[in-house]
Amino acid sequence: MAGIYDFEVEDIRGNAQSMAVYQGKVLLIVNTASKCGFTPQFEGLQALYSDLADRGLEVLGFPCNQFMNQDPGSNDSIGQFCSLNYGVSFPMFAKVEVNGDNTHPLYRYLKHEASGLLGSEQVKWNFTKFLVNRDGEVLKRYPPTTKPADIRADIEKTLG
Repeated sequence: MAGIYDFEVEDIRGNAQSMAVYQGKVLLIVNTASKCGFTPQFEGLQALYSDLADRGLEVLGFPCNQFMNQDPGSNDSIGQFCSLNYGVSFPMFAKVEVNGDNTHPLYRYLKHEASGLLGSEQVKWNFTKFLVNRDGEVLKRYPPTTKPADIRADIEKTLG
C-alpha cells in the first residue's frame, strides 16, 4: 500500500498538490463542514495552527458534504467562509468524499491505518481528525466530539 506522501490532493483552488510537500511535518487531517454543529472547531484548529506551525504542525482541512448536506457550497465559497468567519490560514482542500465508493484515496488510507470505534473504518461525522507523525505514520484518529485543544498535548508530544 502507498504511504501518505504518495497521494495527490487538490487544493481549495483546484490545483493538484502532492502530499510529499508535507514530508517531515506533523499533520492533523480533518474532514470539515461549514454548516455543522462542530463548525466552531475551525477556531480551535486555527489556534493550534497559529501556535504550533513554526514547530512543524500542518492542519489540513478537507471539506466533505456527505453528512446531512452540511457543506453544500462550492470550494470557493467554502474557502471564503472559513477565512472570513474563522480566520482560517491553514491549508484547505477541495471537497472530498470520506466514505463509500468514491472515497478519496487519501481517506481510504487514513481510515485503514487508524480505524475507529470497534475497528470500523467508516468516518462517522464531520471533524473526524487524524494525527500523522513526521515520518508519515498515522498515529491516531479522534472523533468529532474531541475538541482541537484536547489534542494539543498529543500534537506537542509528536512534534518533540
